Amino acid sequence: MNETQPETPSATTRRDFLKTSTKVAAGAALAAGLPRPGYTAGTDTIKVALIGCGGRGTGAAAQALSTPGPTQLWAVADVFEYRLNGALNQLRQSKPDQADVPPERRFIGFDAYRRAIDALGAGGVVLLATPPAFRPMHVEYAVSRGCHVFMEKSFAVDAPGIRRILAAGKAAEAKNLKVAGGLMSRHYVPLEEAVKQIHDGLIGDVITAWAYRMHGPVGMSNKGANTSELAHQIANYSCFTWLNGSFIVDWLIHNIDICCWVKDAWPVSVRGMGGRQTRTQPDQLFDQYFAEYTFPDGTRLAAQGRHINNCWDFFGDKIQGTRGLAILGEGQPNPFIYKGHQPLPANVIWRYRGGQHDPYQHEHNLLFDAIRNDQPYNETERCARACLTAIMGRMACESGKEITYEEALASNLELAPNLARITNLDAAPPASATPDADGHYPVAMPGTTQVL
Repeated sequence: MNETQPETPSATTRRDFLKTSTKVAAGAALAAGLPRPGYTAGTDTIKVALIGCGGRGTGAAAQALSTPGPTQLWAVADVFEYRLNGALNQLRQSKPDQADVPPERRFIGFDAYRRAIDALGAGGVVLLATPPAFRPMHVEYAVSRGCHVFMEKSFAVDAPGIRRILAAGKAAEAKNLKVAGGLMSRHYVPLEEAVKQIHDGLIGDVITAWAYRMHGPVGMSNKGANTSELAHQIANYSCFTWLNGSFIVDWLIHNIDICCWVKDAWPVSVRGMGGRQTRTQPDQLFDQYFAEYTFPDGTRLAAQGRHINNCWDFFGDKIQGTRGLAILGEGQPNPFIYKGHQPLPANVIWRYRGGQHDPYQHEHNLLFDAIRNDQPYNETERCARACLTAIMGRMACESGKEITYEEALASNLELAPNLARITNLDAAPPASATPDADGHYPVAMPGTTQVL
């Protein structure tokens, strides 16, 4: 059924948003923050290191360099030199005085993150935007070196990684280091105001939440003749479970998190299903997921993800209460709240009336403001819980089993064991992602795949 709204917003991806919203003004309260001496060795300039120079990382760097107060891109790191150079070229066009990183602080390889963080030094900000499998060890190292952290979603691909993230967050708190996570929707003012309306009772008690990400196929580049298997998989990390945790983890996490935010609770269990019906690309992706979560009070969250052409598409969240309906979330830049359960123009009882807002910039403004003013700021636990919620959804869909939150968190199954031992792009990928003689990759089979 097509939803009718007073305005029909188009789905907004991070890349699209960056093209059109690169210079949104910071809030007056943030701009008024006074620099606090001592956070970067006695200078007002905050140094930044970028680890992972793809589209996400380049966007995060542009936003970090656009926060109120002086900032400087100090070091960059990636496993691919062409991506590092591409990010620098793009950043130097928009921030020529802040992004001129000399060759000696440009690092290539699997240990490049260590060298970049070491060059940055304590008190700087590390932007972590590599594929999610690498996030736990990168966060750990940044915190061990006394650096503040911005970590892009997703934050891990399995439960052992989540436990490492949680421990690193505790270590950061003990050191008074600031940690921000890339769930930018939590800092989108129109959405914040919509959630407040729901929490204040505008639609009554929340009884069902629906998270959707339904659109065309996830893209994949062909493997080059001289490209190693590992390099191919990392370049196409969205297509390999050990690198991105699955479509439901790395793509649906925002809208799953928003439903939990609206409900003000985390699920206690989940059951689900999924499969690979139409996809022909040689990778590990399911092309459809459906996960049904149960909250402590017995109400439900249904998360649906599908990336198949010529199907009904919707990108956002639908929240049903006893007295009304909210349509909001990532992909819905203009949230609406309706009386009753029909999303008709005549039923609108609330909509956002403010101006444009850029949540990507705002999340960096908040982090850098906390650093400059030495205010507590640590989003680790919330981000880890959101990620674990998505991970347990993958576990349920891929295994066909009901998974509890406690079972998921206690799991010792690693999707990429010995990841830290990979030293070059010619190394073999994990056994769980090794193609057979016909070039087919292992794909999860409900009823057979073990996830705990």
